[in-house]
Amino acid sequence: MAEKITEAGAEYVYLSTGKWDEALWEEARPVYEAAFPEHGRKTERIIRGMFKKDMCRLHLTRLDGRPAAMALSGQDPARGIWIIDYLAVDGEWRGRGIGKRFLGDIRKEAEALPGCRGIVVEAEAEETDVNQARIRFWESNGFQLTGYVHQYIWVPEPYRALGLSLPGREPLSQDGQELFKSILAFHEQAYRK
Repeated sequence: MAEKITEAGAEYVYLSTGKWDEALWEEARPVYEAAFPEHGRKTERIIRGMFKKDMCRLHLTRLDGRPAAMALSGQDPARGIWIIDYLAVDGEWRGRGIGKRFLGDIRKEAEALPGCRGIVVEAEAEETDVNQARIRFWESNGFQLTGYVHQYIWVPEPYRALGLSLPGREPLSQDGQELFKSILAFHEQAYRK
């Protein structure tokens, strides 16, 4: 899926694929690696495996021909949930509304899926300025923060789920523990050999 729009002199291109695309990954990879520390991101081997399992989408936005934002997402079709695993905007483009527009494009894809009730993302729960800014971004885009704090055994940071129910669909649970069932199932499948 690709969308190309010229706006205020800058060409905005949105791309999304459910198949491994080496060239597209090479564009997205620097944005991904700059945004997420090594201990907090999946390896390329794991990501390739997710595509082989047909459980992942790569989203990329280019502005004036350069990568501006990237995301990795997947589905929990049994629960009707679209999961955003990673979303990052290149530092040069932050604060300019690119993340909001990019997320809007991802949301349109979720809305087009029959049975998809909403979108879920996890955010670090520790009260740092960076984490609070991330949560404010999600909330400003309609996501609701849940109270449940999840502690993974393999990463030191605790996380909280945020959910966005899609209009006209059965609403998502506001119980973070319930939303984490989809997140955990997604991660488990991603890491399974």
